[in-house]
Amino acid sequence: MGSFDVLVSAQRLQAQQQPFALVSVLRVQAPASAKAGDKAVVTADGIVQGWIGGGCAQPAVLKTVRAALADGRARLMRIAPAEEGTMRELDEVLEFGMACHSGGTLELFVDPVLPVARLVVIGDTPLAAALATLAPHVGWTTDHVVDENAATPAPGAFVVVATQGRRDLQGLRAALAAQAQKLFFVASARKAAVLKAALIEAGEDAAAVNAIVAPAGQPIGAQTPEEIALSVLAAVVAARRGAEPAPAPVAKAKPLPLPDMPVIGGSCCGGG
Repeated sequence: MGSFDVLVSAQRLQAQQQPFALVSVLRVQAPASAKAGDKAVVTADGIVQGWIGGGCAQPAVLKTVRAALADGRARLMRIAPAEEGTMRELDEVLEFGMACHSGGTLELFVDPVLPVARLVVIGDTPLAAALATLAPHVGWTTDHVVDENAATPAPGAFVVVATQGRRDLQGLRAALAAQAQKLFFVASARKAAVLKAALIEAGEDAAAVNAIVAPAGQPIGAQTPEEIALSVLAAVVAARRGAEPAPAPVAKAKPLPLPDMPVIGGSCCGGG
């Protein structure tokens, strides 16, 4: 089993838009069953192809791969003799304890490979056109659906409904049918609330409807379609990268000043 087979498996998973990590052995301190240069293709379910060490090392590798697939960041890891299950971070290296009899040490590099980000924009509006034009410039594969009845977006994409009053409910229904990874609706909070209520009343899944992000976009003072597209795309990128801002705290209403009250008998309460 050589590196060629590993790369073929990686290419196949990438063509299928399946997330995986390419795990490479960087350094080995004997005794260990792996050697420097060994590689494996690993998904969240386990090793698909390749070799990176025996059964003692694999639980730690799988745990690290799952974390890397969740946030898209590569990781260096070391598996060394220590109490089973221990983990610590040393100079950006994750060190796992392994109580196997071999007593060897492995250093590995975990490089996640995620599917190409897909954005579906629904709406025949200047804003939708601007967003569909802008998104590919930051690495998104983009589909612009101008007629929500013509096609159903592929599942798992990020979807923005930018119908802006032109068949809003139809656009939202098409987006919900797509089982979007995240659904954004360009509308005011008041309008979104009314349409969400209508969707739920019509039988749409309440949890999916309530998860619709509206208003969509980051507050950058946008006015033109291009500027609004930029603000919406910023929110979509933040959602993909897990960097969505925390909800703003509800501002407490300041007490209104009381009018001056007449003083009676030298007391504010009328006492003598």
